[in-house]
Amino acid sequence: MTHVKRTRTVLGLTMAAAMIALTACGGGDDSSSGGGDASEATSQEASAPELEGIPDVVAEVNGEEVTKDEFAPIYQAQLEQATTQAEQMGGEAPDEAALQKQTADSLVDTELLAQEAESRGLEVSDEDVDAELTALAEQNQLGSADELLAALEQQGTTEEQARAQLETQVMVEQLVDDEAGPAEVTDKELRTLYRQAVQQQEQMAQQGGQQQEIPPFADVKSQLVEQAESQRVGTVAGKLVEQLRKDADITINL
Repeated sequence: MTHVKRTRTVLGLTMAAAMIALTACGGGDDSSSGGGDASEATSQEASAPELEGIPDVVAEVNGEEVTKDEFAPIYQAQLEQATTQAEQMGGEAPDEAALQKQTADSLVDTELLAQEAESRGLEVSDEDVDAELTALAEQNQLGSADELLAALEQQGTTEEQARAQLETQVMVEQLVDDEAGPAEVTDKELRTLYRQAVQQQEQMAQQGGQQQEIPPFADVKSQLVEQAESQRVGTVAGKLVEQLRKDADITINL
């Protein structure tokens, strides 16, 4: 058992949702992925960020430093995601300065939550991360955690990065349960999330974007449970961050 590490990642908080989206959109279908690899590579090349103006210490949180080396890969991933979304929706390219600030703020929030978890004596073990990997693999209809890691590797996420992201995710989930207690998701909440997903796809089609078929409710119910729980974690964690920021010593150097 190890104490919570201050892993500099905000991607772990959205990893489960991203994998759910891939499954819902048929991301595992080999027949639809051939042309996507080239376009994705082109998008990533086009969105390569300029980091010359980024300081070596991006932020300080209660004496803990967030460095440029920690900031850069997370910012690049966020920029690639924002660029892809803009292309799909036919919108303008993302504002890089605003995205840099958003990434720095997210890293500060993660650091605040990690410090709070440590102060409460909460711990994340390798076994906790292994269990989360296995659960994600099952949710995405993959045979094992190794298959999930291989799929993430194809998307540019190494095993080390994936485990770090999930460590942060587990830490936040533990902190939320300690703060607000466990909660059960109702069937009504799940159906609301399903309707929202269908409506989002319809709106995307109306705006000229690529519409992707959403599987029947029963087929994705377990994934919707995970999404609902993730939203709850985000809501509780967000409120906690607001409280922690009031008493924190924070400097952002962007």
